[in-house]
Amino acid sequence: MSTIHWTETGILRSAHWHSESATPPPSRVVGADDRMKADTAHRLACEGTALLWQGDFHNARQLLQAMGRRIDRKPSRQGGSPAESFHLHRRARAHRARVLGRLLVLLEDDYSLNLRRAPDVRQACTEAYGPPSGPMAVSLTELLGVIGAHQWRTKGVEVPALGARIHPHYGVFSPVRGEYVDLVAHAPLPAGRRTAFDLGTGTGVLAIVLARRGIDRVVASDISPRALACARENIRRLRLTGRVDVVGPGLFPDGNAHLVVCNPPWIPARPTSAVEQGVYDPGGSMLRAFLYGLTAHLEPGGEGWLILSDLAEHLGLRTRSELLADIKAAGLHVVDKIDTRPQHPRARDTADFLHAARAAEVTSLWRLTGAATRPLGPWSR
Repeated sequence: MSTIHWTETGILRSAHWHSESATPPPSRVVGADDRMKADTAHRLACEGTALLWQGDFHNARQLLQAMGRRIDRKPSRQGGSPAESFHLHRRARAHRARVLGRLLVLLEDDYSLNLRRAPDVRQACTEAYGPPSGPMAVSLTELLGVIGAHQWRTKGVEVPALGARIHPHYGVFSPVRGEYVDLVAHAPLPAGRRTAFDLGTGTGVLAIVLARRGIDRVVASDISPRALACARENIRRLRLTGRVDVVGPGLFPDGNAHLVVCNPPWIPARPTSAVEQGVYDPGGSMLRAFLYGLTAHLEPGGEGWLILSDLAEHLGLRTRSELLADIKAAGLHVVDKIDTRPQHPRARDTADFLHAARAAEVTSLWRLTGAATRPLGPWSR
């Protein structure tokens, strides 16, 4: 485990360093408190100096906001194409995250915060990081994400298609976009409905939907240990342990199924944090792994359901012809494609950098088989 070092009242101190985004430990750390001005904090952070906060917790949050405003004064550059603009925007967001990530807090041996007006974060940190193992320094931005995730986990997310709440864990993508859940809840099931696989299950929400629809046995898989634990907990909460198995880490479970469902990350770009792995898929690797492995795991007459947004197409990161070429090369045929428009608030947020692409976005459920059942329709062009 990495370590950071700093001097406090003339004494050299150290602590474990933890970063969910794999940011290396800062080489220079100085103390900071309520006397530090936002201009000074912003300058030091831009120069690469980390600031270990030793003042009031709420003042630290205000300083973080003030530093963010100074970064945002310089607007993101626009590229000559949607893809260039997207990558420039991602670069600017990465710079923002690096600078703000240099405001640090120290978690004590039991994950407590020894700061004035600090909340009790011990349970939230235990859920995110596991049992404590000594003092640990983290960025304030990461800690705020841990606190927010604990609140999501405690309250849960209402899923109308289930009439129940799903409780996401830290680092697991939350089912806040209900359109993809609704697609799986209403698409016509294939004739054989004895077994189904849910690949990349995350919170387990789609596996639960399939079990509720009458599939006899559902096997949910994921490569993330956090997602596996989250899915198991949600399945226990809804009393479906006997109907849904959670296996992994991995993509395809052993054996074959009448239905294989996959909702891969929609944007072929590199994630910068654990939770972004639910949105960004470098090179479309999970999408291709699903397509090229599907026929080997389908029962005769079975279907694969690919739930995919076309946001990457509007951003110039993938074309429809590339997707169709991969489907064909994998020996698959399109039976049907069911479309829906996103309902989340960001689709209507004109201030969002990606507003034009989000306004045109369509999320689709592609019904795929290993044998042709009808020619491609006009929707596939």
